Amino acid sequence: MFKKLMLISSIFYLSACGINNIPTYDEATTAAWSEVLNQYKRRADLVPNLVKTVQASADNERGILLDVVEARNKATQTQLPADMLNDPAAFKKFQAAQDGLSSALSRLLVVVERYPDIKSNQNFLQLQSQLEGADNRITVARRDYINAVKALNTEIRTYPGKLWHSFLYSDIESKEQFTVEAEAMKVPEIEFK
Repeated sequence: MFKKLMLISSIFYLSACGINNIPTYDEATTAAWSEVLNQYKRRADLVPNLVKTVQASADNERGILLDVVEARNKATQTQLPADMLNDPAAFKKFQAAQDGLSSALSRLLVVVERYPDIKSNQNFLQLQSQLEGADNRITVARRDYINAVKALNTEIRTYPGKLWHSFLYSDIESKEQFTVEAEAMKVPEIEFK
């Protein structure tokens, strides 16, 4: 009898390892996602000042400036459903809006190269530096989110976490990851003239 009790106790004790991992990883994922949103907002807040600075010197580039403003509006007005991290379609829509803003900003910075007055403007240089910093912070925040999601999703799919998930935490779902579109993975063609 004593041996059976010891065996059952030791099995229960060993199986209890990691019982709090799933909610801990879920909270880490939520915190990391909040930081991603925070950094995207920081970048979006820089855009109006950047557009105003460029607009003063490059009136004939109005189309690019409008693209940037429209991309910013789309990125900031994307409705984020509460379960977005579990909804692949909503997550992709959010990611597409942010990628659209990144693309528009890249085009704007290429256009600026044609205008020495803008490139030497202190306000523009400061904004460009802040924008670069914001993009770096976004990259770090996304990396941290990716790692948090990896930990959570791995815990939910492997033992003993899979057991704890099915018995205690079935309401916690695996989260969506950022993806890179196939188009972005293509190597650019370089032509020397």
